Amino acid sequence: MAKRDFYDILGVNRDASEEDIKKAYRKLAMKHHPDRNPDNPKSEEHFKEAKEAYEVLSDGQKRAAYDQYGHAGIDPQAGMGGGFGGAAGGFSDAFGGIFDEIFGGGGARGGRSNIYRGADLRYNIEVTLEQAAFGTETKIRIPTMEACEPCKGTGAKAGTQPKTCPTCQGSGQVRLQQGFFSIQQTCPKCHGTGRFVADPCGSCHGAGRIKQHKTLAVKIPAGVDEGDRIRLSGEGEHGVNGGPSGDLYVQIHLKPHAVFQREQNDLHCEMPISFTTAALGGEIEIPTLDTVAKIKIPPETQSGKTFRLRGKGIKGVRSHTHGDLLCHVVVETPVDLTERQKELLRELEECSRSDDGRHNPRAKSWMDRVREFFAAS
Repeated sequence: MAKRDFYDILGVNRDASEEDIKKAYRKLAMKHHPDRNPDNPKSEEHFKEAKEAYEVLSDGQKRAAYDQYGHAGIDPQAGMGGGFGGAAGGFSDAFGGIFDEIFGGGGARGGRSNIYRGADLRYNIEVTLEQAAFGTETKIRIPTMEACEPCKGTGAKAGTQPKTCPTCQGSGQVRLQQGFFSIQQTCPKCHGTGRFVADPCGSCHGAGRIKQHKTLAVKIPAGVDEGDRIRLSGEGEHGVNGGPSGDLYVQIHLKPHAVFQREQNDLHCEMPISFTTAALGGEIEIPTLDTVAKIKIPPETQSGKTFRLRGKGIKGVRSHTHGDLLCHVVVETPVDLTERQKELLRELEECSRSDDGRHNPRAKSWMDRVREFFAAS
């Protein structure tokens, strides 16, 4: 049976870079590794096929011979290329990290693989629109994992020290035989640290870390918006085995406001006005975030009209100018009328009806379109 083309096996073009070839191989090795597919007898065949393709294409000399002569160029019996000798570390180089992913190891070297950076934390905080606009400073209390004080993070009982792991002899790794090859895996007893705690600390039970709470001051800059994050470097969880601490991300959420709605750096609000003010015009006061502004309402103002007050919005964190305040007019229909008020409105209606197109142009235009629609039907 003829062998498949190595480039087709890895799913790369013939001009693919070494890095592209390595990535393609790692992906296939993860997918077809026999230990991940115990119920699929073809997995090992695909795995070996991908391995063979990578060993050739990752070696510059063998790849050149393969590109020129095909499979014959790397067949030692054909006398053209040179076969599968030492592949310049190609297989082990690409596959080193894959074993860790498949078997859960940390790629331990010298017992330092389990020196981990602490986890990042997230804290959700609600602020008012005013606090977001002008900035504020507040304190938060967060749970975190800190180094155990009694054992100084070693995990061993006070007066004792961790011992060299008897399983891996302090290397943090054990070698296992997996079918036709052997692999190094993180030591299951010491988890890659190379140390074994025979007499655990009573406070942390050998973990070296305990759960605590700490209070932090958080400065919220002016202009923050919904979803913005403030990073507090090194305020996350404590690192493992001497690793650096993670970071704390404070996630901003805005509380609903009674008057304004924020849209980026602009503010929006509804501005109810009376029927009389809308018809005759007038002047009204509206609040802003820091003061009061006056707006002149021209006569014959319709519901839905928007008035823009420039610079009365919010200056965003990354902006050099303030946004605007947009006031949307809502003409309020009178309610709970007296008989005299109803009588006056009826008189107004009678007076307006004689010249309806002049006093109610939008209503007349709409009725004209309705008539045209039914006439065309």
